[in-house]
Amino acid sequence: MDNRILLRMCKMSGNEIRYINEAFRDEWVVPLGPNVSGFEKDLEAFLGEDKKVVALSSGTAALHLGLIDLGVGEGDEVMVQSMTFSASVNPIRYLGAVPVLVDSEPLTWNMDASLLDSAIADRLEKTGRLPKAIVTVCLYGMPNDYDAILKVAGKWNIPVLEDAAEAFGSSFRSQRCGTFGEYGVLSFNGNKMITTSGGGALVCPDESAARKTMYYATQARLGYAYYQHEEVGYNYRMSNICAGIGRGQMTVAEEYIAHHRHRHAYYREHLAPLKGITLHDNPDSRFDSNFWLSTILIDPELRVKGEDDAYSAAVTQAIGGAGGVTEAGASVHTDCEPNTNVEAIRIGMAKEGIETRPLWKPMHRQPVFSKFPSYVNGVSESLFHRGLCLPSGPYVSDADADRVIKTLKSLIR
Repeated sequence: MDNRILLRMCKMSGNEIRYINEAFRDEWVVPLGPNVSGFEKDLEAFLGEDKKVVALSSGTAALHLGLIDLGVGEGDEVMVQSMTFSASVNPIRYLGAVPVLVDSEPLTWNMDASLLDSAIADRLEKTGRLPKAIVTVCLYGMPNDYDAILKVAGKWNIPVLEDAAEAFGSSFRSQRCGTFGEYGVLSFNGNKMITTSGGGALVCPDESAARKTMYYATQARLGYAYYQHEEVGYNYRMSNICAGIGRGQMTVAEEYIAHHRHRHAYYREHLAPLKGITLHDNPDSRFDSNFWLSTILIDPELRVKGEDDAYSAAVTQAIGGAGGVTEAGASVHTDCEPNTNVEAIRIGMAKEGIETRPLWKPMHRQPVFSKFPSYVNGVSESLFHRGLCLPSGPYVSDADADRVIKTLKSLIR
């Protein structure tokens, strides 16, 4: 590795190669086999609830199939958190359904339960129908306030689909994230807590739901000697090779989660004296985030070196990955962007080889979703304007964190 400090980078334990070699030895390289079933069992044991897990090709695929399992279809409305990555919303559109975007509350940065309640009442009044599902998101690993969210869901009898893609190992009241909803979504993309290089899983309520999910994930093929299909299916199953990587990662999952919590605690201790910098933390003892990414808020009044030139040049590729497969932005500015001091810190850090990244831009401010109903209170936009993600991955050492903190201090006027 070079001297750069990356936001997130997957790390191999050494145990992955054993499972991969076994797959090659036995010629199990297809989307089934002992590693797939073994990985699913490992995940079920890790989650610790009476749930069934189906390993899939991505977290997005899991969310798509979870919506299908909940009966979401053309024209149905789905309540979904606005402050999230677009993958939380895209599958709703795959199905021709309508995302109804709900803003955040300031403690967890996740869906505001009170706003969700009033939004559901308003949708019922406007459309004469209840939304089909509620998609919650555990932002940066922080659990939702499920006491409040599940109370609202129960009041309206609307099922919850929990997007816990960033929350592997997080818990609320000692219960693992991914197990609170009717269905839960996990992600094992290369930037997540553990990885299968690419992959995900759907946490299902029971064996029947898991079998239904596997049916849709394997092209909805029926049990005949020939190919018989009566519904649209998808090619979403995880390969035995990828599952082998996952099984190796599971042997060190608790170690990785502990590292992220240590990294956050280290930032907490050493950033505390910095005025104008606030580290996002667990709101109270009910919450136990994995701190997938440690995130800070920067006071708008904080002056930063290079701030006057923060938006003087266009970014030519996606920050933090996907370079070469993304289109260049049409202009230097958009109508909703981080404050100049946030951008100046990002640029200043990048010059020192330190990768940071703005928070997720709220979906109600994304052009692709701007036409859909939204219920906003200003929280997510305020967070986006002020927030920055710090390096938090398994390769980020205490010495690296010291360099991050030192550089951050040096950028403050």
